[in-house]
Amino acid sequence: MSTTIRPVATDDDYAHTHRVQMTVFPLEMATTVEQMRASDTDDKLRLIAERDGEVVGTGTAARSHLTGGAFISPVVLPDARRGGIGTELLHALVAHAESLEPEFIVGHADDDGSKAFAERFGFVEVDRQVEQVRTIGAETPPPPLDGVDIVTVAQHPELWEVAYERVGQQAFQDMALIKPLQVTLDEWHREWMTDPAAMFLAIADGQVIGLAGLLVDPEEPTRAENALTAVRREWRGRGVAAALKRTTLAHAANNGLTEVYTWTQQNNADMRRLNERLGYVTRQQSYTMRRMLP
Repeated sequence: MSTTIRPVATDDDYAHTHRVQMTVFPLEMATTVEQMRASDTDDKLRLIAERDGEVVGTGTAARSHLTGGAFISPVVLPDARRGGIGTELLHALVAHAESLEPEFIVGHADDDGSKAFAERFGFVEVDRQVEQVRTIGAETPPPPLDGVDIVTVAQHPELWEVAYERVGQQAFQDMALIKPLQVTLDEWHREWMTDPAAMFLAIADGQVIGLAGLLVDPEEPTRAENALTAVRREWRGRGVAAALKRTTLAHAANNGLTEVYTWTQQNNADMRRLNERLGYVTRQQSYTMRRMLP
């Protein structure tokens, strides 16, 4: 059997990449072809792995949102593993990541076998991401919070950039990650909201103080991922995050969703406890693996 590793180039290549993502991660929202194309940059490499002409894996390497890092993601279909394809993909992705001259390379391993594979190439576990899931039933909106109004971005589209400056930037610095996140305004518009009617903003004294929302899965319209839930530091611990999350759950129920899930950092115990109080349960975890560069 012959294996070919080559860059993604055609519409069919993007479609195959999407198919592989959906097959390997059936519980997660796969990036659409349109989203992939929109996020492509000069420093991002997308690869296709073929065995005897059949696509059996994909890979991505790019700058990471984690400050100073590069990101790689080799993905191989289960039936094609343990034949060297993952190794070839990883070597090609690491070579591209190193060309970006980062301080470190980071990736995610979603099971013990993938974690052991990464460790053979010098990656070590530095963090874990925890997925919590919530079944949607008959949900009620939260009671009003004194001095706080909750509106949608659809009602006030001009506030989305304000939310980036006032809430998003602060949240990226405070996330319980190995490095602060760096997210551009263009990425904020493109990746952090998909439906303005499903993104909620908390307003107090005319200022945006918090946000939360839902990213609906285009392949599974009854399922959605929680978008960023964040509250300005001076407003934390006052019920704003809970009110925003309960608003998203009520919106989910009103729009025919049956499941909402969210990924939370291992060290963000406050958010995980809030999710548990709201009825979320842990479903799985992902290992964050890092390899430092000289």
